[in-house]
Amino acid sequence: MKPVWDLARLNYEPMQDGDIDEVVALEESVYPYPWTRGNFADSLASGYHAWVLRNQSMQLMGYFLVMQMVDEAHLLNVAVAQEWQGQGLGRFLLNQSVACARGLGMESMLLEVRPSNVRALELYQRYGFEQIGRRKGYYPAGGQQREDAIVMRYML
Repeated sequence: MKPVWDLARLNYEPMQDGDIDEVVALEESVYPYPWTRGNFADSLASGYHAWVLRNQSMQLMGYFLVMQMVDEAHLLNVAVAQEWQGQGLGRFLLNQSVACARGLGMESMLLEVRPSNVRALELYQRYGFEQIGRRKGYYPAGGQQREDAIVMRYML
């Protein structure tokens, strides 16, 4: 049985500049084409809503970043540390990002996902996100190749 995660057992707080090095290390461990330190620093400087999730030992378990655009939120990045994957934390972070967007008064949430990221794609579909488009050549892939992005929306 997978654990049921709740905030009473976890430390969930806004991402700070001091978290960036750990966040980048996690990002690099789970994504073949990770965001840079500059991407995260710029996101925080731009006022994006960024949150980190830590266990009781203060080990970074995951994070997400949401950008507010008029009445729509854009889930820019979400990740769970490899050792915590498959235990419901992806859904937990998705719940928290949706709660963040609702708290901001947003009407919907957008995201892009690689078609090859089957686990994430399935999670978003189960959650209720619907495909609304495709961005051709959006993501870097091996060599000179590019991978499309599936654009998904969730109505809040």
